[in-house]
Amino acid sequence: MTVTLSATLAANEDIERRRRAGERVLHLAFGEAGLPVHPALRDRLAAASERNGYGPVAGASELRTAAAGYWTRRGLITDPELVVCGPGSKSLLYGLLLAIGGDIVLPMPSWVSYAAQADLVGSRPILVPAPPGEGGVPDPDLVAAEVRRARAEGRTVSSVLVTLPDNPTGRLATPATVARLVRVARDLGLMIISDEIYRDLMHDPSLPYTSPADLAPERTIITTGLSKSLALGGWRIGVARLPENGHALRRRLLAVASEIWSAPAAPVQEAAAYAFGDPPELTDRIARSRRLHGLVARAVYERFAEIGARVAVPQGGFYLYPDLSHLRLGGSVEITKLLLEEHGIGVLPGHAFGDDPSAARVRVAVSLLYGDAPEERQAALTSPDPLQLPWIADNLNYLSMGLKELSLIRHGVVGEPHPALVPTPCHG
Repeated sequence: MTVTLSATLAANEDIERRRRAGERVLHLAFGEAGLPVHPALRDRLAAASERNGYGPVAGASELRTAAAGYWTRRGLITDPELVVCGPGSKSLLYGLLLAIGGDIVLPMPSWVSYAAQADLVGSRPILVPAPPGEGGVPDPDLVAAEVRRARAEGRTVSSVLVTLPDNPTGRLATPATVARLVRVARDLGLMIISDEIYRDLMHDPSLPYTSPADLAPERTIITTGLSKSLALGGWRIGVARLPENGHALRRRLLAVASEIWSAPAAPVQEAAAYAFGDPPELTDRIARSRRLHGLVARAVYERFAEIGARVAVPQGGFYLYPDLSHLRLGGSVEITKLLLEEHGIGVLPGHAFGDDPSAARVRVAVSLLYGDAPEERQAALTSPDPLQLPWIADNLNYLSMGLKELSLIRHGVVGEPHPALVPTPCHG
């Protein structure tokens, strides 16, 4: 098996290398929340810094209890004994794939690591498109047909994974679609893994949100973490909520965890227990983050729509997934290369997310537009109109210029060179 560096991490390293060399590159390729750590979290981490013991494999009881309370306040009564903590939800997802076994159904497109992790554990992913206009949930009617076909070939298909809201599309599956998928999962005996790490970053919190666990608690696993809602990607902490009567799965998952990560970092667990308690200062920070992500994502959406790209309005997180096929400049690899090398705009190609390589769809992450310095990012969080901050306005204008020049290529018009390769101060 050939294992390559994650597409998101590889793109991030390439763009950072270019920027160090003096190129101006608008970094839209990496799903980092792009915001400073809240001071209260820093204080909690520092206060716990002398905690250097391994601790329980499942995680500290304080963190498991806090995570259970987090889900209970969102309508899912949770037993702390069915909560497992790990060094990021990404690690937990890998452990779950090992613990569950069998092949897995994934939405297409879907986050780059899902299929890669399935390959690592010897599971063959079955990629199923999401319903039109939605994202993160494979079309239930197609799931049923694909699973039956795979089983007829002798394959063991054990699970289906959903992302609510979605990376890469920024869309949220409707409650009706989630309900249909739950019915299919019950009929076919599938476990449901629901990655809900962006749940608290819905741009409109009043938008109807249904977790599969609301409808099928006996077969749904939820994973989440703090890397997106509280911008703690580098702290590496995640939690999983196992199904009702999921004690056998818990034993298998802890066996895997004991051989891979032993236990999450103790000081980070203490800070995470505080965060999952939803203290007012952190819920306020998340609300500000949600607003900022939504405003900038909508502004970026408008700039892609302006050049005729087919793109759905983002609903959650900090992503959108425009289709530039109308320009007829090649597939996702070609359009990504053009954007980066000719226009100084770094995005990820759709094929990295399991999409058709011939389609010119790209994943755009807006969260590194908020500023380079912590002071700029903090100002973006607190500004009544962050789109008017000079560095954000400059980034958006730079994006507009690059996209318009790209669209002119389609019409055979050549303008002034884009200043992507001219050394200049970067603004995100």
